[in-house]
Amino acid sequence: QVQLVESGGGLVQAGGSLKLSCAASGDTFSNYAMGWFRQVPGRVREFVAGISWNGGRTHLIDSVKGRFTISRDNAKNTVYLQMNSLNADDTAVYYCAANARSLSFDKNAYDYWGQGTQVTVSS
Repeated sequence: QVQLVESGGGLVQAGGSLKLSCAASGDTFSNYAMGWFRQVPGRVREFVAGISWNGGRTHLIDSVKGRFTISRDNAKNTVYLQMNSLNADDTAVYYCAANARSLSFDKNAYDYWGQGTQVTVSS
């Protein structure tokens, strides 16, 4: 099993930046592809970014390309989401998740989830 704890959320003005971290414990971190998802109340949880077990492959949704970067440090058992040029549409609870198989856009493919961290962008 893997336990995931997100941090780094908060309130930021439009155009600002935040860096989310997700610390993993338990099973071997490099066994897992990792993903970041976000959810707004009343809406489906959506995939934002994913990274393969060794960081060799990444994928971001079109709305965050050029603004967000996903990375991981397997020595620190941590995955990051650097978010720049934030706008009001980025306001959501952000979750990290671990997938024992491969990088996937499908939330149902992920085995373990963190508790989420709130990101609020004020305009």
